Amino acid sequence: MGDLTGNLLLAYALLAYTACGRLVELAYARRNTRRLRAAGALEVGAGHYPLFVLLHGAWLASLALSVGPDVRIEPWLVALFALLQLARLWIIRTLGRFWTTRIMTVPGAPLVRSGPYRFLRHPNYLVVVAEIAVLPLAFGLIAQALIFSALNGLLIAYRIRVEAAALASRQAIEKGTRTCAAQPSRS
Repeated sequence: MGDLTGNLLLAYALLAYTACGRLVELAYARRNTRRLRAAGALEVGAGHYPLFVLLHGAWLASLALSVGPDVRIEPWLVALFALLQLARLWIIRTLGRFWTTRIMTVPGAPLVRSGPYRFLRHPNYLVVVAEIAVLPLAFGLIAQALIFSALNGLLIAYRIRVEAAALASRQAIEKGTRTCAAQPSRS
């Protein structure tokens, strides 16, 4: 087996790992979403969710179709991608039952401020932005890195606005409820 064949096998192994990881995450997210809904959580911004699924699927398909027998793999970018996977696991573990791929707002639930959320407001989005760029770059696929990073950036920017509005609305409602609850009765 020559070096080029080994590189192609490694590239496809990385793509298969990534695809399987996304499928496992979707199953975990679906389970958590069901539990959150059962506990009274509301989904916000559901309309753009299929665009994320489409983008990530197209990203993986594009990489699988673009990797050729002469692929050159950058080991340091593969190492960076591996670190990003560890960061992703840290995020999922930190959020636990609250981790989902959808924007779910849970009335009364405190914001998570532990793990990577001590340092960043949206660590998962940072990891995804990096992954979308790093994996194609590891295979020398600069066009895919640029195109999918731009599209992903647009979607994430929109999603962060939707998430911030949902959080602000929830906090205003909860603040109003506490204020009303603290008012003495006039009966």
